[in-house]
Amino acid sequence: MSRVQLALRVADLEGSIAFYSKLFGTEPAKRRPGYANFAIATPPLKLVLIEGGDGEDTRLDHLGVEVESAEQVTAAATRLKDAGLATFEESDTSCCYALQDKVWVHGPGKEPWEVYVVKADADTLGKSADGAPGTCCTSTERTAEPAAATGCACG
Repeated sequence: MSRVQLALRVADLEGSIAFYSKLFGTEPAKRRPGYANFAIATPPLKLVLIEGGDGEDTRLDHLGVEVESAEQVTAAATRLKDAGLATFEESDTSCCYALQDKVWVHGPGKEPWEVYVVKADADTLGKSADGAPGTCCTSTERTAEPAAATGCACG
């Protein structure tokens, strides 16, 4: 089963967890410092909450499609490239407390989309392109063209 992912950067993580638990009638599937995700069955949705700065309005961090296998990520990358879209691929990257393979593209409004598979749990929120610990990407860390991306690893 594939499902759409919506990742939001929120100022009040605990308040957001309480709100979305009530809205979708379920508790987070995963909670870590500064991070929570919900695996919602109906509608099929992966809702990711990433702690932002105090007083910031909630904003879109990125969008995604979670798939079941690395082969599906590879097939998506091929399909997107064949369609003429600029892509940026990451393999075995640590992001959002998970080991993932993914491919990034940007929509016409520069909105970042990823197609990804979760391969295993990880101990960190994310890592930078050089492997140093960091945080999941913010829109300022991504460039308009995924092929020129900095190698951030968020999902």
